[in-house]
Order: sequence, then structure tokens, then C-alpha cells
Amino acid sequence: MSMIRDLRAAVRPSLRHPLRKTPTTYTSYDPTRDHTASSAVVDCAVYRDGRRIDDRECLTPRGAMSQVRESGGFAWIGLHEPTEAEFAGIAAEFGLHPLAVEDAVHAHQRPKLERYDDTLFTVFKTIHYVEHAELTATSEVVETGEVMCFTGPDFVITVRHGGQGSLRNLRHRLQGEPELLAKGPSAVLHALSDHVVDGYIAVADAVELDIDQLEIDVFSPAAKGSTRGTDTGRIYQLKREVLEFKRAVTPLLRPMQLLSERPMRLVDPDIQKYFRDVADHLARVQEQVVGFDELLNSILQANLAQATVAQNEDMRKITSWAAIVAVPTAVCGVYGMNFDHMPELHWKYGYPMVLTGIVAICFTIHRTLKRNGWL
Repeated sequence: MSMIRDLRAAVRPSLRHPLRKTPTTYTSYDPTRDHTASSAVVDCAVYRDGRRIDDRECLTPRGAMSQVRESGGFAWIGLHEPTEAEFAGIAAEFGLHPLAVEDAVHAHQRPKLERYDDTLFTVFKTIHYVEHAELTATSEVVETGEVMCFTGPDFVITVRHGGQGSLRNLRHRLQGEPELLAKGPSAVLHALSDHVVDGYIAVADAVELDIDQLEIDVFSPAAKGSTRGTDTGRIYQLKREVLEFKRAVTPLLRPMQLLSERPMRLVDPDIQKYFRDVADHLARVQEQVVGFDELLNSILQANLAQATVAQNEDMRKITSWAAIVAVPTAVCGVYGMNFDHMPELHWKYGYPMVLTGIVAICFTIHRTLKRNGWL
């Protein structure tokens, strides 16, 4: 009973910033050089019986793997935006598949789970909520990053792309739970997936607040006149951001179901059952995101309907005033003709009588249209 609490306590939501493209250098791999000493390595350690081994030799991927082969345990290597040259030595040392290596280097991948021989390759899209004082038609609401995880029998390699969202805190929390790390690399994979999904939950809650505020703004009577021209742009921008969120969440659902339902030699049976918890949370987030998209569609349609109604009201007002103005225009047009024989042309009270008639007719039309709601 305590294991799931320990697993959940070991990971907490973390937010991500967008991917930064790193120029790739194509360099052939030389086995005589220690290419594993890469500047992209953020952290490298060996864990035995759930505890980190304090040994200087473990600070490089090659040294860490030597320790694992000699004394057991597993190595956990963390990298941040490695180039192809920086990753070549590590890929050769751990026997990573070239296709997975290419995906890890170039990033911008769809969330997925693939198996290459004795290695699982998992791609996660991380989401970071961008704080903003007010939602505008150009506001950036979410930023995306990526985390790739190579899981082998005795190693875990995490490759992170994005300006922020370090996994250092996750590593430290797991190191504080040695009974979890003792389960091997699959415990790290579970903690990472739970960490990412918890981040989705936090972002979904923040996006929901934005949608609620947008809904209030759109349907608020006080805002109808002032935001008529800007609401559509704000709705469309938020809809684009929700779509980006949806692209990160929806494809990950199938990999999490596979990890929770299908027996895998690389996943400890005691850990596998807890992937169901991650899959359940992910399914709930996915339902939220789909609901956001549908709600924004409804808000957009309602906003367009409001704009159409407002345009109809404007056209009715314009038509009403045109009808009122047509009366003096017609009368003045008739009496502006240069004919000698016209009724009341030389009558003393003709001019004030015509003006009085014009005013009376216009006033009657105005009262009638106002009573009918046209003015």
C-alpha cells in the first residue's frame, strides 16, 4: 500500500519551456577516443541497491557503465540537447539503435514508445504554462519541450530538449527513496512519466482558468461593446494553444496503456502495475483537453453569433435613420423644383406648414421605430 504513495511522493509537476534547436554537427565516431565525456551530460551516476555510488569513475558514461558491468546496479545518464557528435560515443557505448539516436538528437518527435532489441525508447512532450497578466490575441499560453528516455536492463539515458524543466529535482527525490530505485531502470521510467503527466495536470488547471475568464469576458454584457473586435482573436489564439497541448497529451495515452497492460521484460512487475495510475491520470487530462477544445468551439460560435446580432442591430438603426431622413429629402426635393405652377408655392404660410409637416412625420416615424426596438 505504501509503494504507490512513495512513487507519487517521489515525483511532482514540473514545467517546461519550448525547444531550442541546436545545430547538428555530423562527425564520424572514433572508437579510440572517449566520446562519452560529452559536454551535454548534465549528470551521470551509478545506483546499486537503490543508492548512488560516490565514485569519480562514475562521473562519465563509460566509467559508469564499467562500474555497472563489474559490480551490478544501473547507470542513469542525463543529457541536455546533445549534438550528434556529442551523442555518438554514448550511443556506441550503450548500443543504442541509430533511428532512436536520430530522434533523440533532432527532437520535435511525436510522443511514442518503441522497442529496439533490449532497449525501450520513450518520447514525452513536456508542457509549460506561460504566465500572463491578460490573455490577448497574441498571448503565448503553453510552451513545449521534450524528454526522451532510453531504458535498458542496466541503464537509463534521459535526453532533454528545452530551456527549462530540469530533471535534477526528480533525481534528488528518487535518491531519497532508495527502495524505489532498487527496482531498477523501470522505476526511473515510471517516475519520469508520472512527473510529466503531473505537469500536464497543473497546466490543464491553469488553462481552465484562462477559458473561464475568456467565457466571462465574451458573455459579459458590459464587455459586448468594447471587446467585439478582439474576442475572436483571443478565442482563436487560446484554441491554438489548446491544440498544441492536445498534440502532447493524446499520443502518449497508448504508450502508457502498453506499459501498464503488456508484460515487458525491461519493466519490473512491481512497477508495471503503477503505470496504470499514470495512464488513468493521463486519460483524465486528455478528456479535459478535448473538453477545452469543444468548449472553445462553442464560445467561438457564440461570439460570432453575438457579432452577427450586433451587425443586424447596427443595420436596423442605419435603416431606421435612413427612413426618417427620406421624409425631408423627398419633400424638399419636390419643392426644390423650378416650376411656376406648384400648389401653395405663393401661399404665405406654405413654408412653416411644410416644415411643421416634415417634423411631425419624422417624429411619428421615430416613435414607431423606437417602440418596435429598431432604435
